Amino acid sequence: MQSLSHIILYILQILNMERKVQSARRLESIFWHLASHGVPKSLHCLCLKLAEEYAVNAMARSRLPPPEFVSRLTDPSFHHVVLLTDNVLAASVAISSTIKSSFSPKKMVFHVVTDKKTYTPMHAWFALNPINSAAMEVKGLHQYDWSHEVNLGVKEMLEIHHLIWSHKYHDLKEEDFEYVTGHERKLEILSPSCTSLMNHLRMYIPELFPDLKKVVFLDDDIVVQRDLSSLWEMDLNGKVVGAVVDSWCGLDCCPGRKYKDYFNFTNSIISSKLDYDRCGWLYGMNIFDLEAWRNSNITATYHQWLNLNLNTGLGLWNPGALPPALIAFEDHVQPIDPLWHVAGLGYRFPKVDLQMLEGAAAIHFSGPAKPWLEIGQAEVRRLWAIHVNFSDEFVSKCRITG
Repeated sequence: MQSLSHIILYILQILNMERKVQSARRLESIFWHLASHGVPKSLHCLCLKLAEEYAVNAMARSRLPPPEFVSRLTDPSFHHVVLLTDNVLAASVAISSTIKSSFSPKKMVFHVVTDKKTYTPMHAWFALNPINSAAMEVKGLHQYDWSHEVNLGVKEMLEIHHLIWSHKYHDLKEEDFEYVTGHERKLEILSPSCTSLMNHLRMYIPELFPDLKKVVFLDDDIVVQRDLSSLWEMDLNGKVVGAVVDSWCGLDCCPGRKYKDYFNFTNSIISSKLDYDRCGWLYGMNIFDLEAWRNSNITATYHQWLNLNLNTGLGLWNPGALPPALIAFEDHVQPIDPLWHVAGLGYRFPKVDLQMLEGAAAIHFSGPAKPWLEIGQAEVRRLWAIHVNFSDEFVSKCRITG
């Protein structure tokens, strides 16, 4: 009897230890995701220092682009690259890596659109760090003179996305703690980026650039490793967007995620119209034919679905920019080679090998672990850090490290 009681006690101790280990793992997951939602002090410092420099240094207020390059901003013979971002350091890496990888930087024109609070530091950075040969434009949203209709559309878009986020947040608070912490994806979709205007504004690229015909869009958490020039010459076969749809990892593997990860298939509206196992195309490094977009019903369809979601209880999809865009761009996507864009490097355990990454044209830190944070894998982060100018005065003062 004594040996039996010892055995039972030993088993109970093991079970108790297992519960503690599981609890610790769940807490680690929560803390990891909370860390991904913050902005490091070093990035705040960089913006503040650059804004101060803009105020006192005429060089930091230099025209972008200089007068001799202004005509390039609307010239369709140049290669136009668009970034919508409020992250100065990220924008600098995306652009510098694109320039370094380009066979013909003289053909390139970069358009950075940012919000009002980030405009002065963003302008100061690129004024003090001019790009040789290429043209560079930095524009704040407060500098646009949109029509009343566009203003209303943008406002409605942002309000509904915020309501979707709030709805999901409320549902998450009502769920059991043990259940929630076992599902990292639920924590991820509550990221503040899901309600960011800069994140959702990509649906209005044709309005942001009414004079342009074709642009390459880059997310700010992108590193470009190969020349992109052939994207502008690519035949999209009448489609609006060129995007990675198929995967480098095989027939049953998606380049990003499947529709089941974005949409609520318990809702009959979704289950009757969408394919549960379909792969979503990758947002973040895309070629857009803006003329074809303007001649389509994409933006109107996008708003119709936003309003349908609002009017049916906000439960059709998870928070984020991509789900309603997947529906709106239905039948308007031209698949491109999977190695143009390899995504998912912002997750804790990215399922890609470094040799394959080195062959990709663009690598994308989609996911919570952005490369300017310290929570990602070091061997993957270094692919981003090699493009940071650590010798820059402001980068050094703000103690930004790789």
